Amino acid sequence: MDEQTYLSQLNEQQQEAVLYNDGPSLVVAGAGSGKTRVLTYKIACLLDRGLPPWCILALTFTNKAAREMKSRIATLTDERTAMSLWMGTFHSIFYRILRYESEAIGYAHDFTIYDTSDSKSLIRSILREMKLDEKVYRPGMIQSRISNAKNALITSRSYARNETYTDYDAKAHIPLFSEIYSRYQTRCFQAGAMDFDELLMQANVLFRDHPDVLEKYQQKFRFVLVDEYQDTNFAQHLIVTRLCEAHRRICVVGDDAQSIYSFRGASIDNMLRFKDHYPECRIFKLERNYRSTQNIVNAANSLINKNREQIHKTVYSRGEPGSRVGVRPSHSDYEEGYVIASLIADTHREQGCALADFAVLYRTNAQSRVIEDALRSRGIAYRVYGSQSFYQRKEVKDIVAYFRTVVNPHDEEALKRIINFPARGIGDTTVGKLIAAASMNGVSIWTALRSPAEYGVPVSGGTLHKLHEFGAMMEELVYENGKRMAVDMAELTVKRSGIATAFFQDMTVEGINRQENLQEVLKAVAEFSTNRREEGAGPASLTDFLVEVSLITDQDQDADGQADRATLMTVHAAKGLEFDHVVIAGMEDNFFPSHMAQSEPRAVEEERRLFYVALTRAKKTCTITYAKTRFRNGKTEMCTPSRFLDDIDPQYLEMPEEPAVTSVAGGNGRFGTACGKPSYFPQSVRETRESPDGERRRPAARRADESVQTLCGFNVGESVYHDRFGRGEILALEGSGADAKAIILFEHTGRKSLLLKYARLIKNK
Repeated sequence: MDEQTYLSQLNEQQQEAVLYNDGPSLVVAGAGSGKTRVLTYKIACLLDRGLPPWCILALTFTNKAAREMKSRIATLTDERTAMSLWMGTFHSIFYRILRYESEAIGYAHDFTIYDTSDSKSLIRSILREMKLDEKVYRPGMIQSRISNAKNALITSRSYARNETYTDYDAKAHIPLFSEIYSRYQTRCFQAGAMDFDELLMQANVLFRDHPDVLEKYQQKFRFVLVDEYQDTNFAQHLIVTRLCEAHRRICVVGDDAQSIYSFRGASIDNMLRFKDHYPECRIFKLERNYRSTQNIVNAANSLINKNREQIHKTVYSRGEPGSRVGVRPSHSDYEEGYVIASLIADTHREQGCALADFAVLYRTNAQSRVIEDALRSRGIAYRVYGSQSFYQRKEVKDIVAYFRTVVNPHDEEALKRIINFPARGIGDTTVGKLIAAASMNGVSIWTALRSPAEYGVPVSGGTLHKLHEFGAMMEELVYENGKRMAVDMAELTVKRSGIATAFFQDMTVEGINRQENLQEVLKAVAEFSTNRREEGAGPASLTDFLVEVSLITDQDQDADGQADRATLMTVHAAKGLEFDHVVIAGMEDNFFPSHMAQSEPRAVEEERRLFYVALTRAKKTCTITYAKTRFRNGKTEMCTPSRFLDDIDPQYLEMPEEPAVTSVAGGNGRFGTACGKPSYFPQSVRETRESPDGERRRPAARRADESVQTLCGFNVGESVYHDRFGRGEILALEGSGADAKAIILFEHTGRKSLLLKYARLIKNK
């Protein structure tokens, strides 16, 4: 394809960015503005003007992006030319270079790469050798800290000499981190291996210490292009700067408004300060959005304009005006899930669109649980993108395995899963000996564990003591399970087992996700228990909850070959994707923006950019949902809508009218809030298990002459409010006294039969 042909497929802004190749350039590509097309055609333009393909270096952040660009270039030129380009991720390109130059950095030519699993395994080995407690020195946390240090080009030796770092470690109760880092580096080198972060560190070392090698690659790569430049970290930025410092023929493409990975070490300053490094650079702005409707684009613009640190641009759309961005409040996060399910079901039915056209985006993985439950209840097929379904996540399976063992300590698979979780020094070898002894004697592993001498389990005195401690703890939990209901037993189990302590000591991103998933499991137990009581099924045991969970985890969404599914994912995972219909869930302050970002202006701006990314995934419609109460940090909390909603020009929002709610005389108000002793569970659940009748006020029994149309102060046809199910209409009233119940059709959560004794209904005005 000749130059004029492909230039005719570009708008004016895109053409200017493609044709300028005489010096450094920064292409600021707004959401949906066709940046991949610009990069592709720019490479084609360089090839057309005589630059050999092997002299072009194009760096991406994913292999998928590199493959897509190579495929497009092959269409514009030919397959052989496309394959001759030096195009790929930072890690893949510099792995090739380091292999060629391995002798200069003291590595063998055939050095190996440690993936995340290999790296974590080595860290565990080092912790065992140093006799350190993995509950304090968590492998995932150690791995994350080593990664951050390497991305900042801080060696283990430099780290150990820096008092600021070592003082911080001491305050964080991990004073031996620098020693772990040092041993890790030594062991990797001795093994002839590099992890992903080491590849970039060693590339910088190579170019810094060997100017002849640097000059060779400066001459080789006569033009350098970098995609998603807002996502580069310090190590990547420095590599690119060194390669281009002689010829200065560099083009970086990105969108500062979509810089959302600072927790991985990415620095927005690399893009914001690009002109400081290259004062002569040309800046091109791609401002036409080809993805979204005008209303969505305008809403996103009005939001991101509130950020102070940005490269200003005016993104616009020439598509349909489209509907305004919908805002849908819910009374609780439970109801929010059903609001989302109803929205998908109604749009799917009324517009005839595919389920695959829908995406539900949320701030944290833990939010998926209530949404998954609601989608399943409506028969809506879905997939959880970039993560496992809630009950398939490791920490969730671990917690549920504890519940299973408490109910049935002879459950072999559950017992094997928890016996060394959290780590208590009972390794695979000991478990193997227990299995062998149990098999030989025809008993369960639990039986052999409780009497290892009787069944001939060959273990040392130290291991015997560990088995005894674990067995005694589990026996106590098994005993307590016979006396307690599900909510109490679940709370006791996560505390006594050490799960809560282990999770809440780890403040890495991975650790915080585990904390949120733990709280979500306990919330699921609370909801299950409350629902059963209100529906008249009586108090729930842990066994009852496990039956419910097993029915969920046994479901296989692909069993019917269903390819048409809605997508659930975090906003971080959604970057680069697009969907016709997007729902953004959980837009509440201290949630989105995260409570961890409140005190740091730059962190709040990154959270706003994250919301911008969520909005700009939508092509046709976007709906924002929030809850007025949400179960977080072990209690039901009152929520306020996210401050970011105030950042959007109201002319682009569709706000609903909400009816007022009045309290029944003698009631406890609109919302149940946690008070008294700390608990993982809502106050409403605690009251139903701590009061003799489950409620502080007992509804009056129906009189003999009272009509079935009126009962306990409620009337058939009356509009009521429930703190989890939301608004509804009473269809029927029946029974009397403690058995009095209401049949209610709720707006979003469907038909429910609730005992008035426990339902805590409030009349709508």
